[in-house]
Amino acid sequence: MENKMHQVNKIAVVGTGVIGNGWIARFLAQGFDVIAFDPAEGAQQRTQKAIEQAWPSLVKIGLAQGADQNRLTFMPTIEEAVCDADLIQENVPEREELKKSVLASIDAYAKPEAIIGSSTSGIMPSTLQDGLKHPERLIVAHPFNPVYILPLVELVAGTQTDAAIMDRAKSFYASIEMKPLVIQKEIEGHLADRLMEALWREALHLVNDGVATTEEVDAAIIYGAGLRWAQMGPFLTFHLAGGEKGMRHMLEQFGPTLKLPWTKLEAPELTDELKEKVITGCETHAGDTTIAQMEDKRNAFLVELLGLVESYWPETTATEKMVVKK
Repeated sequence: MENKMHQVNKIAVVGTGVIGNGWIARFLAQGFDVIAFDPAEGAQQRTQKAIEQAWPSLVKIGLAQGADQNRLTFMPTIEEAVCDADLIQENVPEREELKKSVLASIDAYAKPEAIIGSSTSGIMPSTLQDGLKHPERLIVAHPFNPVYILPLVELVAGTQTDAAIMDRAKSFYASIEMKPLVIQKEIEGHLADRLMEALWREALHLVNDGVATTEEVDAAIIYGAGLRWAQMGPFLTFHLAGGEKGMRHMLEQFGPTLKLPWTKLEAPELTDELKEKVITGCETHAGDTTIAQMEDKRNAFLVELLGLVESYWPETTATEKMVVKK
């Protein structure tokens, strides 16, 4: 049981873009009071709209006792937002100097026992800890969009992170129905984004070389690999490909193909021509469907898919083994 003095009761969210608002929606749905700060004009109105859009999905997933959209308060300064918080989730744009500046302010005003989690998708925590007065309480807590539905959160410690902080963070994120995956070695891009980047680079090459359209690339994932990966991921999928002897036979039979020059590891030059192919392809594929309509459709799909994944892997996923239960 977590020490009552170190329980997370009040949460601050700094930066209310897509990811920040996703965090806010999840925290509110889990019954927390949330204090937010974002100096951008119209930020509060955009956040309210984002929460309203997310709420139907959260209702389907199941709201915690006390969940209320009105338990959100915006503060005019970062000091007022973080000074009484037990956990601060930082989500400012992915620019190193900006993040370090904002984190330094959070570090200066937060109470000593507060956990500081950065949603950075690529910067290593040791880099963000540099220059902080209390670097031991900063970790990377990187979620995936939409944060209020997708359960994965990558937790990464820096060289100065206190192990007790990581334990508390892991316990907290598990308590809000997430799957904390502790990355044992910090690296740029962490884990999941590095995997997605590899596929994204190859997809850009296929479009750039005229092999496939954006719609055809998407179809290849939707109706092929994506369906299998949603259940098992790449390793167990290939384990099945080896028949009765599993991965051992798969590597013996298909291992040599790894040396064939099928894939291009480096990203293609992002020329104006390639940009236009990608943009036009996506707009054509989307047709008259608005972004908001696509998000609603995506959310409904993910809520159902998440339930299906959980029904097939109720207690045996890798993240489940790493979760500290409430």
